[in-house]
Amino acid sequence: MADKLNVITIAGSLRKGSFNAALARQLPKWAPEGMSIAEAPSWADLPVYNADDQNATGFPATATKLAEAIRAADGVIIVSPEYNYGVPGGLKNAVDWLSRMKDQPFKDKPVALQSVAGGPLGGGRVQYQWRQIMVFVEALVFLRPEVFVGMAGQKFDEKTLEFKDEAGIKFITQQLAAFEGFIRKVGGKA
Repeated sequence: MADKLNVITIAGSLRKGSFNAALARQLPKWAPEGMSIAEAPSWADLPVYNADDQNATGFPATATKLAEAIRAADGVIIVSPEYNYGVPGGLKNAVDWLSRMKDQPFKDKPVALQSVAGGPLGGGRVQYQWRQIMVFVEALVFLRPEVFVGMAGQKFDEKTLEFKDEAGIKFITQQLAAFEGFIRKVGGKA
């Protein structure tokens, strides 16, 4: 078998009870045999991007650490909530910091998207926006199968935050298996 792929997850919410972060934490148990999934370093303490700050003091250690993890990974899975029909500002800010680095970490990096939302659409609008952002940073966005988890309150255990929707788990395992194949194809890891 080919080498095991190193994939990292980046959750788009910092909330303690976030369904998106909960789903990201559970992905390793559904990973195909040829893939290892781990959490990316936190982006929580990044200041709002300001070119003056970057020019004066360089990149924050948090941004550098996240960039190094992305560069070292074979692929990235962004699990993002939808805030006001769009991307969460905090994670977008982290991407803004990373996009200005000389060796921009998302360039040619396979990226898969997942979203969890309380409503029935499951974050479809946010995934469209992430696809646009990933085009700009020259990531290789994985297209299908897509994972949208709608009506999240009914699909996670309210105490443990364990994702318990069998149909959803089936879609996720299919996406992860297909993402493995995509990474091996575009990343030359076959």
